Amino acid sequence: MTTGFASKKSLSILALVLACQPGLPMPRSETDSSKQVVLVITPSWTSTVGTMTRFERATPTAAWTRVESPIPLVVGRTGIAWGVGFDDASPNGPHKHEGDGKAPAGIFPLDTAFGFAPRDSMQDVRLPYMQLLPTTDCVDDTASAHYNTVVDKKTVPRIDWNSAEHMRGVAQYKIGVIVGYNASPPVKARGSCIFLHIWTGPDSHTAGCTAFDEAKLREVMRWLDPKKRPLLVQLTAAEYARLREEWRLPTKT
Repeated sequence: MTTGFASKKSLSILALVLACQPGLPMPRSETDSSKQVVLVITPSWTSTVGTMTRFERATPTAAWTRVESPIPLVVGRTGIAWGVGFDDASPNGPHKHEGDGKAPAGIFPLDTAFGFAPRDSMQDVRLPYMQLLPTTDCVDDTASAHYNTVVDKKTVPRIDWNSAEHMRGVAQYKIGVIVGYNASPPVKARGSCIFLHIWTGPDSHTAGCTAFDEAKLREVMRWLDPKKRPLLVQLTAAEYARLREEWRLPTKT
């Protein structure tokens, strides 16, 4: 979802369904096996701004160590909402659906990087990398078989969508990371194409993604290591305080 733009769609590698995985029904099992966490905290459900802090640890049983101090970021134009797989996490808070302008709350894998540049110029990125082409579309049409995927229009047997984002034409997608949300298979109308991407400034917002400074995003992309099973943890401050111990999340120190 682009900062200040009205679209948020999905990604997949050239006709390969990559979109994002559904919310995790057992988040503690995910955090127990992860050694990298990108923690995003917003003041409330309707806040469009928040902070991001990175944490890592040497082993799944070691204590989390903060990599850096919190940095500012922006989220959806209407805040955040519980994503697929987290509807029962709390009786409080809204639930995400397509077009609501909210970023998903919960715990999600960070599995694939993308950008305008070819792979050979992004050798310092360890995540699987997808180059965006002029024919790369992010499909947010809930009636499409390609809902919440990024496809190359040249490779699909039939274009069955009426709504999609032409990703190569969005400046904020020069670099980014796919947030593993709502896939395998995607739940129709629960949100599509959630990314980490470049913001247009601290007073901007997105259509449902999480966005921050380009230089910091490049740093994060170089840091993410698929062998460490990196996760995005995105919650309000109140929900983080309530769930941190149960989900074995990092302590904000």
